[in-house]
Amino acid sequence: MSEKSQVPLQQKLNLETAPIAWRDLQTFFASGAVIYVATTQDMLLVAEQLAADNAPLVKEWMEQGLVGQVTDEQALRWYEQDATLWSVVIKPWVLVQERD
Repeated sequence: MSEKSQVPLQQKLNLETAPIAWRDLQTFFASGAVIYVATTQDMLLVAEQLAADNAPLVKEWMEQGLVGQVTDEQALRWYEQDATLWSVVIKPWVLVQERD
């Protein structure tokens, strides 16, 4: 496959973004692999920067509370609400974001 025919990462990620029930992510949450993205953030941009290993920017978002591991409180709330979240996988993480 030539470089020109490859799908850009953001477009590929957009195609892989999907809603998922929080209850279906329990195993991933238990292993610490679920990352939340604040609703004010573009989840595809966050996924792109994680894939690019842009540690300084990801660290900045984490310090601002815009990106981080899902807390027990969030997990319990989503479980009790039987929430469905937007998700995208950037191995080894599953990024989730609350839906509007």
